[in-house]
Amino acid sequence: MAVEMIKMSSKGQIVIPKDIRTEICASEGTMFAVVSGRDSIILKKVAMPSKEDLIRELKEIAKEGRKRLEAKGIKEADIPDIVKKSRKR
Repeated sequence: MAVEMIKMSSKGQIVIPKDIRTEICASEGTMFAVVSGRDSIILKKVAMPSKEDLIRELKEIAKEGRKRLEAKGIKEADIPDIVKKSRKR
């Protein structure tokens, strides 16, 4: 684990040193969660799913939704009427 001293700019910006960026495989666009506590700030690198992973996950969600609708005897053509009735409530 590397420890380096950095200085915050007048705009509140800091630079993560290159050695540390390399160590954690961070590059431009890398997302971080920021957590504060008393006199500490923790940056946690957040893994963002790829576009392909998101599409695959959404397809799985849609597939599960279709299964649930079929189990209840609801067809895709029934959805507009169900939505309309729900909005009236």
